[in-house]
Amino acid sequence: MGASRIFSYGGKTVWTLISGFVVAAILSVTLLTKTAELRYLRDVNRMVYNDNLGVLNEVKSKLGMTGDSLKALLNETAGEATKQPYIVVSMADHRLWYKQGKDVLFEAPVATGSGKELVGGSAGQWRFETPRGRLTVKGKDEDPAWVPPDWHYVEQAHKKGLGIVHLDEGEKISTGDGVLTTQNGEVVKRYNNGNIVSLGGGVEGKEIVVNGNIIIPPYGTTARRYMGVLGTRRLELGDGYGIHGTDQPESIGQSVSHGCVRMRNEDIERLYPMVAVGTPVYIY
Repeated sequence: MGASRIFSYGGKTVWTLISGFVVAAILSVTLLTKTAELRYLRDVNRMVYNDNLGVLNEVKSKLGMTGDSLKALLNETAGEATKQPYIVVSMADHRLWYKQGKDVLFEAPVATGSGKELVGGSAGQWRFETPRGRLTVKGKDEDPAWVPPDWHYVEQAHKKGLGIVHLDEGEKISTGDGVLTTQNGEVVKRYNNGNIVSLGGGVEGKEIVVNGNIIIPPYGTTARRYMGVLGTRRLELGDGYGIHGTDQPESIGQSVSHGCVRMRNEDIERLYPMVAVGTPVYIY
């Protein structure tokens, strides 16, 4: 009853005070968030300018903050003091920038790691994340071939409810009407009548299946080389990671890759001739 009297007789004053408190609280939160963003972007600038891994570790510890934009970096980066061009990738924005100083030479949308985990029992366990930090363009490829790691076959087996069997060089796996084996760098099927048929290069989604198991071909065989999956160009970043094209352009702008940075083929074809081996790449 006391509260109702206050709102009844002094309602206008009370509501004014309450509104003032609410506005003040909102402004305080906004100011704190903006300050955190500015400090974060300042640290990214320091990382770019100094290649300072200590600073990078500090930046990593702040990744839980609200907001993720490269606006300040693009406009006022400390990197403008150096003449060497560099690449910046924002996983939150799904965007790549190629810069020299404060000038943006090229930008495009990208896809990055999904962050999902895959458990393959005795075969291993993997987490598909794009690595954060400073990397370097170590090599360049046109029409690159993808040599899938074991996790690719584990993933396909999970999708199709199949088992997994490794085929070692020179090993024979019975198929009932013959054997599966290797010959001259290829996986072949040798029929009981003596005929030999090459199973050719790898095709995503059409892996070799024998007796309810997906066959993992030996490294170095054509069956373990997939063409077209990485698009038309690749910038190698080391440890199996890269910035490359894709045969799934609809995935661009999402967190869906197995760790690499994907671009539309037309975008990587424009970026590719601009970037030299040794170019720094900053991913956050």
